[in-house]
Amino acid sequence: MALKDFSALKELAKSRKGVKVVIAGGHDSEALKAANMAVKDGVAEIILVADKEKLEKTAGEEGIDISQFDIVYASDEAEMAEKAVKIVREGKAHAIMKGLVKTATFLKAVLNKEWGIRRAKLLSHVALFEVPTYPKVIFLTDGGMVPYPTLDEKVQILQNALWVTSRLGYEMPKVAVLAAVETVNPKMPATMDAAALTVMSWRKQIKAIVDGPLALDNVLSRVAAEHKGIESPVIEDADIFLVPDIEAGNLLGKSFTYAAGGKMAGIVVGATVPVIVPSRADTYESKYYSLLAGIAMKEG
Repeated sequence: MALKDFSALKELAKSRKGVKVVIAGGHDSEALKAANMAVKDGVAEIILVADKEKLEKTAGEEGIDISQFDIVYASDEAEMAEKAVKIVREGKAHAIMKGLVKTATFLKAVLNKEWGIRRAKLLSHVALFEVPTYPKVIFLTDGGMVPYPTLDEKVQILQNALWVTSRLGYEMPKVAVLAAVETVNPKMPATMDAAALTVMSWRKQIKAIVDGPLALDNVLSRVAAEHKGIESPVIEDADIFLVPDIEAGNLLGKSFTYAAGGKMAGIVVGATVPVIVPSRADTYESKYYSLLAGIAMKEG
């Protein structure tokens, strides 16, 4: 099963029952509006960990009834992050989201060695895009966490992305490993890594259909691929776009959003639950889509 668009993502989220999401710094106005939408749409229950006065002030300004949320009060960002992580640790929430808390403070709590919720060796970012010119949801990784990944780290980044798609119902997703060119060139490490990942999939070390190196035009356009004599199962049908480094991922993701008119959701993967770390520039709609992704990933 492949998600066609974010409407399908929303329906999948609605099918998950009893989902709870905790928001650290829940007095953030955009996060609060996204949380309000989640409750109104019946996709999740929301736990806010927030400063009491700031929450009441923001809720009043936005006209949001906070009685619909479970609320845990905290006095500073570090306490908010710690309390939110411990709520997950205790099994009381199925996803965690950053509100008005510094990213460094939030992730430090997630990764705390004593009471944190780390699951995998590496944390990486998976962005979901609904792009008008593409027939299904694109999973782009990693444009947010690992700057210049080694081959071993790319394997972990891909496994993290496959953890996401498996929870969303994908059995054998198609992965395009992107590079500047589609030929293997020893002078271009990204092409060598892409070739290695492809062979690993052939050997069943990676449970996915992987092909690369592929330039972006070869993945998006069958005509472009045919001109270059390229045959691949991922052409115009890739689910996961694996980029060579954080710069490529960041640029491609923003191009999908700002140039192609796409919608975006984002998840940090590698913890025991989806970790939602929105950008400061994200609108409440984008934060809501990220909430939907985290909610839809609940098993069962």
